[in-house]
Amino acid sequence: MAVVEGDVQLYSLEQVKIHDGKSDPKVWIVYKDIVYDVTSYLDDHPGGGDLITEYAGKDCTKGFDDFGHSSDAKKMLKQYKIGEIIQEERKGKKKNANVKTSSDTGKSPIKLAPKEKTEIRSCLNIITCGLCG
Repeated sequence: MAVVEGDVQLYSLEQVKIHDGKSDPKVWIVYKDIVYDVTSYLDDHPGGGDLITEYAGKDCTKGFDDFGHSSDAKKMLKQYKIGEIIQEERKGKKKNANVKTSSDTGKSPIKLAPKEKTEIRSCLNIITCGLCG
């Protein structure tokens, strides 16, 4: 059963997987963590419905982007939106890449010293240093 957060239906990837056009007549796809029911669009897809059913019940983000769909195609997709993937399963969720915890590495976290200021020598310092001649 889908969870509702505000006005948005939330689905797990397992719930989306069921709607593969084979074991279930509906065809759902996930694009950038948004769930779309594209069942009614299969016959209208310019490349044929088979290109969509290849991703039925799955995340199609890479395939969709690799094909180079137009901005019009992306706008059209919005009308088929039925919900979003639950937060825990989103691919687009942000992680703080600068912080590694002991659970990430199996080791204690490494603390880096702040960068020290480096001294920049000017041309004047080089000329008057006595080593140049």
